[in-house]
Formats: sequence, C-alpha cells, structure tokens
Amino acid sequence: QARLAESGGGLVQPGASLRLSCRDSGRDFTRYGFGWFRQAPGKEREFVSAVSWSGRIQMYSDSVRGRFTISRDNTVNTVYLQMHSLSPEDTAIYTCAATGLGDSTENHPSFQRARSYDYWGQGTQVTVSS
Repeated sequence: QARLAESGGGLVQPGASLRLSCRDSGRDFTRYGFGWFRQAPGKEREFVSAVSWSGRIQMYSDSVRGRFTISRDNTVNTVYLQMHSLSPEDTAIYTCAATGLGDSTENHPSFQRARSYDYWGQGTQVTVSS
C-alpha cells in the first residue's frame, strides 16, 4: 500500500474549482515537505506546487500561480491543493510526493525536481471539459 494517497479529482467544467488532498500514512509527516506534480496525456510530468515541512516555503509553477493554493494540515497528515479557475489545460493526473528537503531558500530549485522526492502517490485524475 502506497504511503501517500490522493483524492479529490474529478470531471469539472472550465472555471470550476477543485480541492485535491494527499494523505500521508507515515508517522513522520511533519518532517517532510510535499509537492504536487501533474502529467497530461502525451506530455512530460511537470511541477505544480510545493510546501516545505514548516509551511514557510510555498512554491508554484507559473502556469498555476494565482489560481492554486497549497496548504498542509499537520493534525490530519494531509496536504491540500486548492485549484480555482480551472481550464482544459489543467487536465492531467495529479500526483503528490514527499521530500526531505529543508526550509532553506537555496532548496527552491530542488523542490521543482521530481528526483528530490522520496515517496509518491498513485495520482488522481483531473479533467476539465465542457
């Protein structure tokens, strides 16, 4: 069984909102930062957003900044990705991942790289279509 489990995906119309959840079944949730990646059909996986273990660092790709918000709730070992103003270009499988990267701003580039992450979920499908 995967350590990370995503939920919240679905089929929505353009302009709608969705909130994705990523629950970590591990016992050391607060030690990890988390990222969201997505992969659309025929495209490479791309970084979407990340939050550090403390929550102080929150990062977004240019394509989602201002529309998506990442957050974490340490009381329920869950990371959220709130998505607004969805467009067909947001259609993809969204996957969360856990990283041991620290809070340093020097790690900003590393949060965007898939190889920085130790654990991955299985993904949840988001489809935006009219």
